[in-house]
Amino acid sequence: MLKVLFFSPWYPHRYDAMFGLFVRKHAEAVARHCSVCVLYLFADGKVRHCEVVDQTTNGVRECYVYYPFLNFPVLRPLTKAVGFVLAFLKGYAWVKRSFGKPDVTQTNVLTRCGVLSYLLKVCSGIPYVIVEHWSRYLPSKNGYRGWLRKRVSELVVRQASCVLPVTEHLADAMRRHGLRNNHCLVVHNVVDDFFFTAEKHPLAQGDRFRFLHVSCFSEPDKNVCGILRAVKRLSEKRTDFSMTMVGVGPDYEMVRNYAKELCLPDDLVSFLGELPPDEVCHRFAETDAFVLFSNTENAPVVISEALATGTPVISTNVGGIPEMVDDESGCLINPGDEDALRDKMDWMIDHHANYDAERLREKARCYGYDEVGRFLISCYEEAVRAGR
Repeated sequence: MLKVLFFSPWYPHRYDAMFGLFVRKHAEAVARHCSVCVLYLFADGKVRHCEVVDQTTNGVRECYVYYPFLNFPVLRPLTKAVGFVLAFLKGYAWVKRSFGKPDVTQTNVLTRCGVLSYLLKVCSGIPYVIVEHWSRYLPSKNGYRGWLRKRVSELVVRQASCVLPVTEHLADAMRRHGLRNNHCLVVHNVVDDFFFTAEKHPLAQGDRFRFLHVSCFSEPDKNVCGILRAVKRLSEKRTDFSMTMVGVGPDYEMVRNYAKELCLPDDLVSFLGELPPDEVCHRFAETDAFVLFSNTENAPVVISEALATGTPVISTNVGGIPEMVDDESGCLINPGDEDALRDKMDWMIDHHANYDAERLREKARCYGYDEVGRFLISCYEEAVRAGR
């Protein structure tokens, strides 16, 4: 059976169970078809020595190495770099002993972890693929900087068996930065199986139309206050709808207070905070339309989840969203255009019956575990064949 080793700087850990959850879901998708191990290296100021934690989650073997560093501004970068290398040597020794030599590695998110895959290819002949999620390459983010980082990233990308960004939009942005590979394909983020099987609760006659928003409440990116202003203006025309907001984040309390400043009644807008995935799924099943008004995005999983539950989407036309939402699945508007958002919400209330829930679910099948897992396996197998 094929053995795959994941590297990622983003992964759920003991301090944050949600961090990089989409990487774990990729690993779980692959684990349905082969053996998978994740080696996750975490700079931890609370430990004095490297601490190795071995666990298995949904069929994925996970090796965590929590390593120390000196938390002084001058010494922090150096001690983190040295600690990272030592943690890798310790962690990879554990991988070879407990998991075995991998047939292929997958780097999630450049650049540091990509160097690990590159070195294993040079030293041990193990091919690697790159899955890129980071939106720093996009013009709206402009976060891809540093001469050395760029030169190293170009080398790592060039030597990869294939590069798999999560949207074509991200792939174009990477190419504009000189990150080129002849084998570049889009890989989707994964949606939990229960979203596809959730029983949809259609709008009953006489009930209020139900809008839903789910995000991390980071105002510069998500523009949740813009949604509230659109809701306020729509409520001046009609009151046969409600907006439910799910999630937490750095601006959660500010957004809640802003809703009070707008004098939005509780029965019009409700804030539920953070919910577990199964409860989020339940909210989607009870929703008539999903709203996302982001200024920047890459490939938001919440849109995939909406479609998987048969829910049409109103979203801004940013990042990779146009690759996910078309006329059959929802409406796209320009970022920051609150008039357009109000008008589309108004239109959706009267025309939501135009969208067929089963057709939307079928459109979302490409985000399922089996589909994504089989796609990644095909990339690994091709990498292994080419490496022989």
